[in-house]
Amino acid sequence: MALNIIKGVQNAQNVLVRIDPLDLDSLPSSVLARTEEAFGAGVSPLQSVNQMLDDVRKDGDIAVRRYAKLLDDSDLEDFKVTEKQMAQARSSISKELRESLELAAQRVRDFHESTMPSDWIDRNQGLGELVRPLDRVGLYAPGGSAAYPSTVLMTAVPARVAGVREIILCTPPQRGEALNPAVMVAAEIAGVDALYQVGGVPAIAAMAYGTKSVPKVDKICGPGNVFVSYAKRLVQGAVDIDGVFGPTETIVLADKTANASFCAADLIAQAEHDPLATAILITDSPELINQVESEVARMVAEQPRGDVAQAALDRQGRVVLTDSLNDAIDLVNNIAPEHLCLLLDDPWSWVDKIKHAGGLFLGEYSPEVMGDYIAGPSHVMPTGGTAKFGSALSVHHFLRTMPVVGLSPKEFQKLGQAAVHIADAEGLSGHASAVQVRLDTIAENA
Repeated sequence: MALNIIKGVQNAQNVLVRIDPLDLDSLPSSVLARTEEAFGAGVSPLQSVNQMLDDVRKDGDIAVRRYAKLLDDSDLEDFKVTEKQMAQARSSISKELRESLELAAQRVRDFHESTMPSDWIDRNQGLGELVRPLDRVGLYAPGGSAAYPSTVLMTAVPARVAGVREIILCTPPQRGEALNPAVMVAAEIAGVDALYQVGGVPAIAAMAYGTKSVPKVDKICGPGNVFVSYAKRLVQGAVDIDGVFGPTETIVLADKTANASFCAADLIAQAEHDPLATAILITDSPELINQVESEVARMVAEQPRGDVAQAALDRQGRVVLTDSLNDAIDLVNNIAPEHLCLLLDDPWSWVDKIKHAGGLFLGEYSPEVMGDYIAGPSHVMPTGGTAKFGSALSVHHFLRTMPVVGLSPKEFQKLGQAAVHIADAEGLSGHASAVQVRLDTIAENA
């Protein structure tokens, strides 16, 4: 297949556009038609999101059940997963899959344990900082057309490592079917306290506002479609959120030494997520481009989800030919991709030049797919250029810090007069007096 080739950094910057994770205006006509079918003629997707949020806030479980039936053909009186259902899930998955999930969970656990911050106290200065976990978090794992046990591990394990007291998880069943057993077992392995078979906007609303069945959480984390992203944005303030995530994206930065088959496989692996996924190859080698084109054509034809990958490559896939790798690095830093794969000779030597990326994957045997499943870091990463200010999901998203001030009289005396001067400058005489009365007492007792 012929890939969309762009020559030069300037041309690439003019062409490569980020997908807005909250763009409800570019939804396929089928989605728009289904929205009107479900909510009435003239109801926009944004209006449907607001309606679902309001209904769940007012009617709780009744609204959740109504929308679960409407959106997922799920007809459940109790949408909390029971121990009986969990037992059935355990028995239905293979020994190999369970062991793989356990291995992945352990690697995620080990990675995040190594990143845990700790309290620090300096009694001499009378300063410190305490690190405390959130009380209750709500996690969201996408579902519907596919199931993602990996996302369960990548969200719940860091929360558990952080010490969160209670972890709940919402995920939709596949339409008209039971919840995927691998998702259920992953939730158990990760230490989820309660699992709910509900998805989409109603799930976000239930966790944000609380219902009789679903407790209100302090923070909602996890990826989802544009409806989920919009719902997360709208409930922010009632709860905290980890971020707003758009379609997934990968840049493969390769030189003439790269294996063309590996490059092609990585592009297709990204593209098969959904038609909005972005897969980009950036290289300074025209020869590599020709080889990758041939490999992509061959591999797409062999993949069960080749039609999805093809649609994504046609829509968002690009190949950028740069004059040099330094130019390529500049382009990458400007794009700030979710995933950046360096298929370069000595990739470690380029690490210091990378400023913006959600996750960095170095060398031909560290493909982004390993990050998706088993490497260790969470695969929930900032998209759409938000890697310029956001970070991959980690224990830090589930922690709060509390500064501690415990000044001794001696330290207070050293600093107090400066505080009085600043308070006076701000016209806050009460502030100044609260310090001065203590300075006077110290002086009187000296």
